[in-house]
Amino acid sequence: WVQEEAPDVLCLQETKCAVSAVPAEVRALPGLPHQFWSSAKDRPGYSGVGLLAKSEPLNVTYGIGDPEHDVDGRVVTAEFPSLFVVSAYVPNAGRGLVRLEPRQRFDAAFLSFLRRLDAQKPVLLCGDLNVAHAEIDLCHPRANRASPGFTPQEREGFSRLLAAGFVDSFRHLYPEARGAFTFWTYLGGARARNVGWRLDYAVLSRRLLGALCDCKIRSAVQGSDHCPITALLAV
Repeated sequence: WVQEEAPDVLCLQETKCAVSAVPAEVRALPGLPHQFWSSAKDRPGYSGVGLLAKSEPLNVTYGIGDPEHDVDGRVVTAEFPSLFVVSAYVPNAGRGLVRLEPRQRFDAAFLSFLRRLDAQKPVLLCGDLNVAHAEIDLCHPRANRASPGFTPQEREGFSRLLAAGFVDSFRHLYPEARGAFTFWTYLGGARARNVGWRLDYAVLSRRLLGALCDCKIRSAVQGSDHCPITALLAV
């Protein structure tokens, strides 16, 4: 699918894979020779992100400058001539919301990081942000008021991101689209019934809106409990 899609940049999240263990078939993906990987320190099989590019970035950084979270390998940022591309895997608040407070600290530190980038040049943030922002973004909002990914605190964190000058590209283009989900639990045939959540986003600096052509949810693509999304920009 990646070869058919031929992306300029491919962002991967929750890779659960050390740099040394990236599969050979991924290393050899044609058209994506520039590859940058981050994994959790001393925690094999946890978290991890990757960013693969057709053209060599001007610069690549790892993390957000926050020691509490950077050990988990959650963010890779590539600078290109016209924008930054950020691949991010935001922490899950956890069963019983046991990690909600660390998640809130991450949200605050991550927003500060994105603002610092945006002060230099526009930003395209791609990733599993582990939040369904509005009721339209999950199948059963009433039953999930206290579920990780739909708490008031997490939703407010995303609202603060938008208020800081960023745009949820899919919802900007398709404000009324229902049933547009990117994650389905493996339990109970949820994907076949489209009982899902929209947790994966392409968020961009507001001044990039003129370059936004489309944002697609590729729900037919199998291989994970998440599906890919595609952001198309003319930059």
